[in-house]
Amino acid sequence: MKKKILVTGGAGFLGSHLCERLLKEGNEVICLDNYFTGQKQNIVHLLDNPYFEMIRHDVTMPFMIEVDQIYNLACPASPIHYQYNPIKTIKTSVMGAINMLGLAKRIRARILQASTSEVYGDPIEHPQTETYWGNVNPIGLRACYDEGKRCAEALFMNYHRQNDVDIKIIRIFNTYGPRMHPNDGRVVSNFIMQALQGEDITVYGDGSQTRSFCYVDDLLEGMIRMMNTPQEFIGPVNVGNPNEFTILELAQEVIALTNSKSKIIYQPLPSDDPLQRKPDISLAQKELGWEPKVQLKEGLERTIAYFNLRFKI
Repeated sequence: MKKKILVTGGAGFLGSHLCERLLKEGNEVICLDNYFTGQKQNIVHLLDNPYFEMIRHDVTMPFMIEVDQIYNLACPASPIHYQYNPIKTIKTSVMGAINMLGLAKRIRARILQASTSEVYGDPIEHPQTETYWGNVNPIGLRACYDEGKRCAEALFMNYHRQNDVDIKIIRIFNTYGPRMHPNDGRVVSNFIMQALQGEDITVYGDGSQTRSFCYVDDLLEGMIRMMNTPQEFIGPVNVGNPNEFTILELAQEVIALTNSKSKIIYQPLPSDDPLQRKPDISLAQKELGWEPKVQLKEGLERTIAYFNLRFKI
């Protein structure tokens, strides 16, 4: 059945892929974005679709529309972008959640919050399960994002308990793929751009810190499955790839796949940068029947091909 679906942050990396996928599944999609980090070129190919609508709007301001479902993705998601204007970042997470939850309450729509593995901070528990409360510095440089997302989760739970709003919460672990912003400071896009341009690859710390990288198509599958679970299952649910790699291994893989002459150089580790990150996805496997299909080498090959084509390097 065709649904009318609102995607906030719909012109961003994840949001644009989600809009595309929802349209392919026969839905009507309204994309909301203020272009702070989203880009029109991510959705320009969708503008001719009669079932797609783009509205330039900032989620920190109230918005009225009639829809069946809301995916709340609006928020800068890379350290360079969210630290550029930290007050704006925390307002987007908190005020954006309040405005979208208020909308969901009024029109009785189901709403999904795209939360993040950053709610776990620099984790003491490894791998991270949904019951872990995290180890976050509330006054650190990353707090505008970490604490903003933690507050958004609290708001979702309170709107659910107090006003019976139909909510879903997923916690997204490092996602990569085509349409990543080339200058967003995320490790995958950084390494690919540096390797393709023959520049030194910058590894922070000694490169032994770990991350788990989830390809965008896998993430979307988990997100859409979560949105369409029975009403009583609200999450939060970890959605990410449990295969763990050191940053150094990632750099070496990118160099190999791009046939680059780049050398690896080392810089000091940024403040509050987590030393390890790996999702326990047993809840997603049980409740969503979901696990990632695309492994790192294949996902990197697709992402490198996009960067090559897009930036003609």
